[in-house]
Parts: sequence; structure tokens; C-alpha cells
Amino acid sequence: MRYYLNNSVYKLYYKEIIEYKSPINLNYTWNFGFIAAFLLLIQIITGIFLAMNFVGSGDLAFFSLEHITRDVPYGWIIKIIHANGASIFFLVIYLHILRGIYNASYIAPRNYTWRLGVSLFFLMILTAFLGYVLPMGQMSFWAATVITNLLTIVPYIGNDLVHTIWGSFAVSTVTLTRFFILHFIFPFVLGAIAILHLLSLHEILSNNPLSLDHFEKRRFLSIFLIKDFLSLFIILEFFFYFIFFNPNYLGHPDNFIQANPLQTPPHIVPEWYFLIFYSMLRSIPNKTLGILCLIFSIFCLYFFSIITDIQIKSMLYKPIDIIIFGFFIITCLDLATIGVESVNQQTILDGQLGTLNYFLFILINILPREYQLLNFLQYNKYMYKKKLKIIKYDII
Repeated sequence: MRYYLNNSVYKLYYKEIIEYKSPINLNYTWNFGFIAAFLLLIQIITGIFLAMNFVGSGDLAFFSLEHITRDVPYGWIIKIIHANGASIFFLVIYLHILRGIYNASYIAPRNYTWRLGVSLFFLMILTAFLGYVLPMGQMSFWAATVITNLLTIVPYIGNDLVHTIWGSFAVSTVTLTRFFILHFIFPFVLGAIAILHLLSLHEILSNNPLSLDHFEKRRFLSIFLIKDFLSLFIILEFFFYFIFFNPNYLGHPDNFIQANPLQTPPHIVPEWYFLIFYSMLRSIPNKTLGILCLIFSIFCLYFFSIITDIQIKSMLYKPIDIIIFGFFIITCLDLATIGVESVNQQTILDGQLGTLNYFLFILINILPREYQLLNFLQYNKYMYKKKLKIIKYDII
């Protein structure tokens, strides 16, 4: 026993898993982090098996995936799990981010944890884009062409930078080889940052629905791990539906056609988890402004962590903030819907309004509280404490 206690790995396991305590009033929305970690592990495992049979060549990549699906034992199920797993992974991460915004999990001392989480999200988007290009279907090829061409806005070196990434004068085998290598490496980087994200969270303890720092705590292993697995099973049921009953529903039909550099698709549509940002990009006529808007729509999440002056952190007792938060969710869903539709004057106008609403929500939340116009409608600290006395939380 003494040997195991002196072992640093066991000490870390004992501290972070067995002895770690969480606030007793955590609800099921705190389970998304555990589910995301499980899905990341699934993506890494299935990705390794796919990489064993994938050929990173512009001419053979599409057929190597057909070979995996038809000839490799259980290759079809591994490919389907990996493809649909990315969608479920992003769904869980989006819910995790929304929960963090609702409960103000970005405020000090958890601001460092929030920044690591946003960094994870940005690296996830980059990894998913690289993986989307690998099948070399019609939609993948043109998505790679369009997105990499966005770098041409960089002054002086834009065109050279694009050609350096391509390794040629167009998306080719060299480009695909580079994307394949990066797509294989990035998930392990994601895993390392995710561990840092978890350790930083455990260092300061989890937030809770009331955002109180002093709250009765219970061992994570005894209660909350069971709740995590219950939520995981619910998500897996949703996951299994797409795997066994509708495996191609989340994919675009054009991506099951081999890439043709001489034929541009009539309407380029990315994966659903990119649609919010894609709608912002194409709704702004100016190319440079649209790209800057696209980049800022992700990096502006870092700005939440500069907020330190909120006494009532959670939106639980802030009805006006809840309404604004609801409009923000509707705005994101609207932008995602617009991204699927063909470009016309109406969709451009709707996209611009949605983009404006998106950034207004960010601005309202990062402004100091004394400058918020809606501050006078918020519940005061006295009312907040008074309501705490009459609210009871179940352990389960």
C-alpha cells in the first residue's frame, strides 16, 4: 500500500478521482464535460484504426474509404462511428459552452479554465475541418479550396501563404498528406489540453447552479460519476440511432461523389456544426470584413473571462438575462438554418441581422455591470440571498 501511495500516478488518480469533491447541488447539465471526454476518446480510437487503412492521396483517398467500408472487417462501423461521432461531439461541446455562459463559469477564479476550454473549442474546429477534407468528396474538395483561400486577405504574403499550405497551385495530394498528418496529431494535442482543462477545474472546484463558492460538497466518485454515466447512456442512445438507423443523415450527398476540380457545386454547404460561422462569413459582402467577423465570432468567447465584477453570477435569478440568452440560442439556430439555404437577398439580410444579434449578446455580457442598460432590472443581492433560504436541492 505504501508503494502505491508513493507512486505519483496513483496519487494523481486518488486526488482527482477518489478524493475530489463537487458541490452537492450539481444538476445533469454538469455532465457534458465527462461526455465530451468520452467522445474524444472514441474519436481517437476509431481514428487510429481508420488511419491504418487510409491512403492520403488525392487520387486514392476517396477509394480507400470505400475499401474501408466494403472490405476491411468492421471497417463500415468504425467509419460510421468516427463520422457521426464528430457531430455528437460538437453537439455536446455546444451544450457545454451554453451551460458555462448561463452559469457564468467564466468568472475568476475559473477564468483560466474557461480560456483553456475556448482554446479546445478552436482546436476542435480546426481538427474537424482537416478531417472533413480527407474523404476528398466533391464537397470536401471545394470546402478546402474556399476555406484555405480565405488566407489571401493577409497583406503581402496572403497568396504565398495559401500556396505554401497547398504545397502546389491547387488542393492536391501534397495538401491532403499535410492535412492527414495534422488531423492525426491534433486529437492528441486536444487530449493534453483537455487534461490541463480538467486539472485547472479541480484545482478551484466546479461551479454550481447558484455560483456559490462556499457550498456543501460530496465525493465525485460516490454520487456524480453515476449521474455522469446515466447522461452518457442517454447521449449514446441518440448516437446509436444515427449509427445503426440513419448513418448518412448528417452528411451531404455531394460528399459521396469523388472530387471533381473542374465542376464547382452549385451550393457549398459545410458540416452542420460550422453553419453558424459560415452564415456570418457569406452574409457580409466585404471579404476581409467577413473573414475577420468569422474569426472574431470564435475568439470573442475569450472576452467572457475578463468579467470579474458580477455579484450574482448565475442567470437563475436574472430573468432579463434569461430572455436575452434565449434570443441568443434562437439566433444561433437561425444562423445555422440560413447556412443551409442558397444565397439570395433575403438570406443575406437574415444572416446580417443574425450576426449583429450574435455580437450584441457578447457585448452585453462583457460590458461592466455599471454600464449595462438592463442592470436596473436585475435582482439585487438581498433578493438573491433571500431566495436561497427557501430553495432546496435534491442530491439526485
